[in-house]
Amino acid sequence: MAQQVADYVLQRLTEWGVKRVYGYPGDGINGLLGAFDRAEGEPEFIQTRHEEMAAFMACGHAKFTGEVGVCAATSGPGAIHLLNGLYDAKLDHQPVVAIVGQQKRLAQGTHYQQEVNLENLFSDVSEFCQIVMHPGQMRHVIDRAFKTALTTRGVSTIIIPEDVQEADAVPSPPKEHGSVYSSVGWSRPRVLPDPVELRKAADVLNEGAKVAMLIGQGAAGAEAEVIETAELLGAGIAKALLGREVVPDDLPFVTGPIGLLGSKASDEMMMNCDVLFMIGTSFPYAEWLPDEGSCRGVEIDIDGSMIGIRYPMDAHVVGDARETLRELIPLLRRKEDRSWREEIEENVRAWNTVMEKRAGQSFEGKVNPQAVAHELSPLLPDGVILTADSGSATNWWARHIKLRDGMKASLSGTLATMGPGVPYAIAARFAYPDRPVICFVGDGAFQMNGMNEMLTVKRYADRMAGSAPLIFAVFNNQDLNQVTWEQRAMGGDPKYEGSQSIPDFPYSKYAELCGLKGVYCDDPGKVTDAWREALASDRPVVLEFVVDNEIAPIPPHIMKDQAKKAVKAGLKDPQKLGIAARGFRQKLTDMYENMPGRKHD
Repeated sequence: MAQQVADYVLQRLTEWGVKRVYGYPGDGINGLLGAFDRAEGEPEFIQTRHEEMAAFMACGHAKFTGEVGVCAATSGPGAIHLLNGLYDAKLDHQPVVAIVGQQKRLAQGTHYQQEVNLENLFSDVSEFCQIVMHPGQMRHVIDRAFKTALTTRGVSTIIIPEDVQEADAVPSPPKEHGSVYSSVGWSRPRVLPDPVELRKAADVLNEGAKVAMLIGQGAAGAEAEVIETAELLGAGIAKALLGREVVPDDLPFVTGPIGLLGSKASDEMMMNCDVLFMIGTSFPYAEWLPDEGSCRGVEIDIDGSMIGIRYPMDAHVVGDARETLRELIPLLRRKEDRSWREEIEENVRAWNTVMEKRAGQSFEGKVNPQAVAHELSPLLPDGVILTADSGSATNWWARHIKLRDGMKASLSGTLATMGPGVPYAIAARFAYPDRPVICFVGDGAFQMNGMNEMLTVKRYADRMAGSAPLIFAVFNNQDLNQVTWEQRAMGGDPKYEGSQSIPDFPYSKYAELCGLKGVYCDDPGKVTDAWREALASDRPVVLEFVVDNEIAPIPPHIMKDQAKKAVKAGLKDPQKLGIAARGFRQKLTDMYENMPGRKHD
């Protein structure tokens, strides 16, 4: 029997180093499914519960490994389901290849069942999108899809009609006009800075007395250079959420997260610096950056189209972060006056004290959601991989979890969609079976799609279990909490029960039904014990914390307009008494710890 196109597709994926493809079956990819069966696990088909989850897993694989993540879906509705996860990859600049089925060529254009114009559908999310109309195309379409995904750090989509999948493969087309011959292979380029612009950057940084560094995921791989630069400049380092793992949080001059979910130390540094130094980040929120004209700016970014579009810069250095910093460091002069660094470190200590005291408060015997993250932090195993979903739990994940060297962490940074926390964690476990994996997810996102993927964990129980823990920590507060607080602070509206309240559900008991371990905690005094029990389990764990939903994610500084709207909302809010009591005590802690003359160990 001649090799089918579908078999050749999987062979070529294997040549590109692909070990697994995340997907869900459908008749639009029947040819590929038969090929997966014949391939006997090289590559392996991982059956998710939904195509969106498959795309999230492909994105998560790319984030945690640096490799191309691959997902597959059938034609029509299956293809449509991929889009949210693919947009997550697009906006966070992750290399992902999507393989999608389509109706037979003969039927196209006839308004056939499940016929969707997939090229139009995927045109915005994809850097490369191609339908394969002849078996001889397959080789170069796959190769170009991978090369494009890697080069642009984006999404490539390959659309294969059913009859093409089942046709005889043409690995090497006839040598005639129109044929092309592609190869497997790609290498990462060295993107070096312009020497004149680099000298300009060094001059600005050397002349500044109060340098604030802000790093993102583009600084990954440049940890040593970022730290050395900060030491020379006497600077502090704030981190966008996608840059959490670039430098560890136990360095005394790392101020942690920035923005609405950020730290007071980061905010103080940004508001008082005289030079803003951005490296590999496209942090977009102007209200958390220095006022225009209040300081000078230097930026390093590998993408020239994104440089100098968040803050007016004096030096626009286009280049790879590590390569550029290596060339910049010899041009920098060590700052002898360390008063700015000392101020930053004092602010970091003060903020850590505030976080500890806020996490230590409990109200009416309810679990403080801040304590869930804060008490986990010192228990984190070496090499842990942390994922987070979108919601109020992300605030506590960002502020209270202190990453050490060698740990990994990610979430949906730019799209900020609900749903990726669980599939990211599953993809991390497949990629790193011996590393601990912990996911933070709110009950809203868990109900939306995370619960279903517990069945995927059950399906691959032998792969999910082992010596390293796999934990899904669910924040059960029966509230779509982040949006509830946004309604109060941004819309001036009280909590609307009709949209915000969600049903209670026994998540830990559901885990037991799935053959997993369930751990339940509703006692503020037993949070650490619950974490220890989960970390010691030899089975995947759903760790359910019943948490207080009236504790506000207080921003580092409160905008006047938001404060007025929050007060207006509070007058009619059904939870106004609890919110007022908790907010007063939380803010009082902040005020006390930042009193003039107070020192922090």
